[in-house]
Amino acid sequence: MKINGATALVTGANGGLGQFLTAELIRRGAHRVYAAARRWDSSLDAVVSLDAERIVPIALDITDDGQAQAAAQAAADVDLLINNAGVMSFGTPSQAELAAVDRDMQVNFVGTLRVTKAFIGVLEANHGTLVNILSALSLAPITGMSPYCASKAAGRSMTQVLRADLASRGITVVGVYPGAMNTPMMAGVDSPKAEPADVAMSVIDGIDAGVEDITPDPFSTDAYALWLKDPKALGRQFAAF
Repeated sequence: MKINGATALVTGANGGLGQFLTAELIRRGAHRVYAAARRWDSSLDAVVSLDAERIVPIALDITDDGQAQAAAQAAADVDLLINNAGVMSFGTPSQAELAAVDRDMQVNFVGTLRVTKAFIGVLEANHGTLVNILSALSLAPITGMSPYCASKAAGRSMTQVLRADLASRGITVVGVYPGAMNTPMMAGVDSPKAEPADVAMSVIDGIDAGVEDITPDPFSTDAYALWLKDPKALGRQFAAF
């Protein structure tokens, strides 16, 4: 779809990547961007201040059914939904607390699906596009980040099924597979990291060009290419981290 003139909603818009996605949408000529966040604080105010006329703040805890439905009613003109909100827990499968596993699943998988379901009617009416921000780690896991990897793998599977499920309703479904980014969420991870502003630019470029599966940084592009060629090789590579 074309970004110029689009009306978008970005979940987690006050987060590390979300604020840059919002800014890039505005830079590329979006008509309106609903900046959705679980908490209304100074970080969301800072996002809105980028363009107070075109950025509309909206409260959206993606684990709350009522808020998801209210957001869909308040933003009935949306033709681009970017499911960006997420959390990250660490731990191996044998060591991770089940509460941490449940949190990642409830936000990254169930929460994303909750918002998607709330907006299906809106996107169908507006011939819209659904974008799920996943992760390169949805292709193969890193042992010490097992809750996050499992939730993103579930999200990747859901994205593939949604693509088939919603095609007849005129909704385009896009999956995004970034690698590590220089954001607060990844502050404790010692690895090369892409700048979120660069990732956001690549994501919006991909949406604008009609790419279904977007790898927005060099790490994710290499990982995706290896996964297509030899999934087990990628699994071994990630397991060694």
